Amino acid sequence: MSTVTTATPVYRSPPGLLHTLLLAGAVPLFLGALLSDIAYHNTYQIQWSNFASWLLAGAELFAGLALLGALVGLVRAPRKGGQPLTYFLLLLVTWVLGLVNAFQHAKDAWAVMPAGLVLSIIVTILILVTAWIGLQPRAGGVQ
Repeated sequence: MSTVTTATPVYRSPPGLLHTLLLAGAVPLFLGALLSDIAYHNTYQIQWSNFASWLLAGAELFAGLALLGALVGLVRAPRKGGQPLTYFLLLLVTWVLGLVNAFQHAKDAWAVMPAGLVLSIIVTILILVTAWIGLQPRAGGVQ
């Protein structure tokens, strides 16, 4: 006598290609903003601060659209806790701190440092963790 066990999906349908591209697209933009902040911190060339501002704007757009997709995935999930909720909350915190970072970068170039660099480090770490969790296979426990 054998028993068959199947994994129950956490989502009714996995995140689509667009959601994956939006989430994965936010990672290099936040990383580019961090690298631009490091370059600005080392050289004090104001253009690096401008680069970081534009990269943050793009990252916020990608992360915001991915956040909408995560919200839809959370609403559609049969179980509202666990990985979908963790992913949504991490992406929400990342987006909010990224917005605060964008506001910090909207200041005069000399007023950006050091808070802009610290926020860029935090947001980059958060988006890496969020992408790691968000792009993992979504399967529940074995029944």
